[in-house]
Order: sequence, then structure tokens, then C-alpha cells
Amino acid sequence: MTFKEVNYYVDRPPAMKEQGVTEDRLQLLKGITGSFRPGILTALMGDSGAGKTTLLDVLAGRKTTGYIEGDIKIAGYPKKQTTFARISGYCEQFDNHSAYLTVKESLLFSALLRLEKEVHTEQIDALVGIPGVSGLSTEQRKRLTIAVELFANPSIIFMDEPTSGLDARAAAIVMRTVRSTVQTGRTVVCTIHQPSIDIFESFDELMLMKRGGKVVYYGSLGQNSQRLIEIPFLIMLDYIAMS
Repeated sequence: MTFKEVNYYVDRPPAMKEQGVTEDRLQLLKGITGSFRPGILTALMGDSGAGKTTLLDVLAGRKTTGYIEGDIKIAGYPKKQTTFARISGYCEQFDNHSAYLTVKESLLFSALLRLEKEVHTEQIDALVGIPGVSGLSTEQRKRLTIAVELFANPSIIFMDEPTSGLDARAAAIVMRTVRSTVQTGRTVVCTIHQPSIDIFESFDELMLMKRGGKVVYYGSLGQNSQRLIEIPFLIMLDYIAMS
């Protein structure tokens, strides 16, 4: 997936107009350019309000309101959402599953809706249950969220905060699952907030955003994040000042 000069606008809230703002549109993403490649795990980071999830939703085609500008291509061809939806998956931040289905039933339901061939699953009969009350743990629910999307056999997967709400051990287990997904040759992009150094260095590339929907850095992390460390000092000062 490649994207060039992507802008995203929404209608400005009436409350802002009442404060004397004259523009009809509010710009949330400004000239975002980059690419997500097969076998590469990309981290999408930035402080709150930087536009991480907004960018993820725009590229995944989940935005049904607002105005999108820019050039988005898949394997060199203009992106068509009806086709793209068949080859992509999206793991939301919140693990929404039916409490009364087993893990196997959840996976089968996803597969039967999205695949045409016969489906086989292991005999997993644990009930999903209610978060914090019964059934799967938070980490197990997150892995189920990823598995449900993998059953569609997507080429590209978007993940919104896959380690959110997890302790260090559970986050490491989930990221091992994510890493193994990348090693199958899929393209995986994750928004992530305040990762540990071990989790951060499990990523191959970083897109760092600042408030206003702008990119501060995009590129390879390198061994021990060496490429990131080599960013000119003034650029990092600019990011800190704008945060």
C-alpha cells in the first residue's frame, strides 16, 4: 500500500463557528505520504490527537463521513474499497465479541461470513465470556480479535492499539502473535501508545505523527533503533515543542 499527500477534513463543529472561526472544514490529516510493505511491521505513533487512528481508518476505508484527498494505491493500482475490503483486516482497540460463543464458534462465524471454502478449526471450546467477570482473559480476548481477522486470510492488517490495557507479559505475548503474522508475508500496521523498549524494537518501521495530523518521521528503525536515533536533533526538538 502506498499513499501520497493524503488529507482528511471534517465539517467544522458549530461550536467552533460560534467562536468566530470562519472555515467550514477542519483538517485532521495534512499531506501524509508513505508506504506499508509485505513482511514489514510498521508502528504508527504520536501523542493524543495526532491523528493515528484517523489515518488508520482513512487508509482502511472505514471513514464514512468527511472528505478525503490524496492518492492511495494497492500494488500500484488505485485503491477500490469494495476489492480492498476483501484483502484487508482491521483489529479494533476494543475486543468486542459475543459473550455466549466459544472461541471456536467465534472463529467459525467469521470464516463462514468471509470465506467460500471449507473451514477447519481446532477443538477450542472455551466460552468467550464477559470481560473482567468470566471466560477469556484480556490477553486471550486480544488474541481472539486478531485470530478472527486472520480467518479472512487478509494480505494487509490494520491494528489499533493491540497492547492497550495489557500488562507487560500479556503485551509481549500479543506482540509475538503480531510478529508471527508479519512473518507469513502479510503487511501489518499498528497504532501503539507508550510501548516498552522490547515491544518498540519488534517493529521494523515507524511513522511518527504530531498534533495537527502531520508526520515528523517516517522510515526504518534500524538495529537497536539506530536509524531513529540519527534523526537530526532539531527535528526532535520541533516534535517536543509541538506536543
